[in-house]
Order: sequence, then structure tokens, then C-alpha cells
Amino acid sequence: MRRLVGPQFTMKLCVSLVVLGMFLHGVSSMTHSLKYFYTASSEVPNFPEFVVVALVDDVQMVYYDSNTKRAVPKQDWMDKVSEGDPQYWEGETQGLLGSQQTYKGNIEIAKQRMNQTGGAHIFQNMYGCEWNSETDRVTGYRQYGYDGEDFIVFDLKTETWIAPRQEAFITKLKWDSDEANIAIKKNYYTQECPEWLKKYVSYGKDTLMRTVLPSISLLQKSSSSPVTCHATGFYPDGAMLFWTKDGVELHDGVDPGEILPNHDGTFQMSVELDVSSIPAGEWHKYNCVFQLSGVKEDIITQLDKAVILTNEKSDTSLIITVVAVIVCVVVVAALGFLLYKKRMNAKRPPSPANDPDVQEELNPKS
Repeated sequence: MRRLVGPQFTMKLCVSLVVLGMFLHGVSSMTHSLKYFYTASSEVPNFPEFVVVALVDDVQMVYYDSNTKRAVPKQDWMDKVSEGDPQYWEGETQGLLGSQQTYKGNIEIAKQRMNQTGGAHIFQNMYGCEWNSETDRVTGYRQYGYDGEDFIVFDLKTETWIAPRQEAFITKLKWDSDEANIAIKKNYYTQECPEWLKKYVSYGKDTLMRTVLPSISLLQKSSSSPVTCHATGFYPDGAMLFWTKDGVELHDGVDPGEILPNHDGTFQMSVELDVSSIPAGEWHKYNCVFQLSGVKEDIITQLDKAVILTNEKSDTSLIITVVAVIVCVVVVAALGFLLYKKRMNAKRPPSPANDPDVQEELNPKS
């Protein structure tokens, strides 16, 4: 996990959310993901003290915050969860009210560990699982962060906690010794979470399993700048974008970017090509190639000065960066939801908010 950079706390909050989920991004269309984000904040202007969001395949499905104090579905297909149980979301809300108090306490504990008093701070928890529908392989993950850096992380393979910061070591020792709770985690991430994930994918298959092709643009700041091939509006995020010369993929003089979310649930990405040493008579040999998982045909865009969009007074990379920041702000503003764990009987599943697996306290108890 990378450390945050930049002086603005709002950006730090935004980036920290991305950092928590970064290693999970870019899964193929055969791999489905279920992620939960809990964010507690202290003295952050115009931001709720507690926010929870759940995502299936990076699509937000439910939202809760400490201002509204309500858990609500964010996708129409999530209404299927409450079929046969009209009080489902009321139960979700009550569970999250309990989690809200736990996380309010955790951020204060974290501040004490760091010898901090006032100021803006954030405490986060990200957990979830992935399921490959082709191989049936499942993986799980859980990690806590403080002010955008790893605080403590659960390693499912070794069934132990990792403390990147010395301040979290006392919590690691306590949680490592709790064998019963570790067994609960292992069962949740390998059994219950994948079961819920499969259910949600089934509910939202018309949305989650759709295929949308992108629009492709060639962008250039000035005649001496690299040419950026920008693809936006595609879904799912299992995509590749690269430059070729005479049909062979290029690596030298190429600067690929990351896949970023759009506000409408689609994705965007870009890749730059240094054209400073390419003779004008050879531009036609270069192509930008877009490949989308599940789609056989590639989208090929030839390097052609006539179709390049350019503006000497604007920076294309800055435009793309600003779009990414706006998207991130939207994501932060839309955080929410808590999922109920499934039991073996036919009763309504209890919320993780009421389960020790979610309501873990940082302070060890004697």
C-alpha cells in the first residue's frame, strides 16, 4: 500500500479510498468482487462522521451515512434482497447505527495511538471477497487504514494479522490470539461472502454482466507532445489499451495509464505514445488498440494527425486528471451500505454490523 502525497486533506481522503481498493481493481469479467468500505472521520468539514458503502463488481449497491442514519439500496435490483422480508433495510439501519458507535471509538483509539488530539483524521476498513465464475476460485481480504496508510491487515493464507505500523502491534497480538474470531473470518471469506456475491451477481446480471464499447479519442496538447489514446464509457473494466507498430505491440516510448471509474458506472483509460521521433510518413504504421474482455473484435484507431484533438492552451493529461478527481469526489459522497451475514438456517441474515467480525475494537481487552 502506498503512502499518500499532497497537502490537501480532501484529496488525501479521496486517494486513501482509492489506495484501500487499488490492489483489487482490474479483475477480468470472469472474476466478480464484493467490497465493503467503512469510513470514520474526525473534524473533516462537510463530510459525515461515518459512511459505509458496498460494491459489487465496482458498482455501488447500497449506502449509509451518519447524517441520514438510513441504509438504502442504490440499485433497483437490490430490492430483491428484501423480498419476503419488508423489515430488511430497517434491520440494516439498526445494525449500522451500532457500527457507527464502534468506529467512532476506533478513530479516537487510533488518534491516541498516534499521540494526536485535534485535526482532521480518517479511519477506514475495507473487506470483501472475489469469485471466479470460471474456476470457482474464491479469495478474501480485510484491512484497516488510518489517514490513508495501512494500519493492520488480515492475511487469509496465514490466518494472521500484519501490522505495518508499530502503533497497531498491540492490536495484532490480541487479534492473533483470538482463534475463534479467526475461524469465523476464514468461514466468512471462503464461504458466506462468496455465497452473497453469487446472489448479488444473479440479482444484477443485466447490469453487471453487460458489455459496453467505448468511444476512442486521440488527444495531444501540442505538436511536440505525446499523443494520448483515450478510451471512455466501456464496461466491464477487464480491458486493455495499447499502441502497436505494424501490428506489433509497443513498449518503448509508451506510457500506459490506470483504469478509472466514470460517474455512470463505466470506465476510462488512456495510453500515451511519444511521437517526437516518428517520421510523418510513418504515422500510418501506428495504431491504438482497445480490447474488452468478452468481445472478440478489437477497436483499432490509426495514428492520424487529422483526427487528433488538440488545444495548445490546455493540458490533456490535466483534463483527464480533473475528471478522475471529480469521479472520486462523487464516490466519496456516495459511500454507503452494510450487508447481513447469512446463517445456515432460513432466518433473515444478521448484519455484519452486529457481528464481532465487523465490530472489532482496536483496544485489546483483558
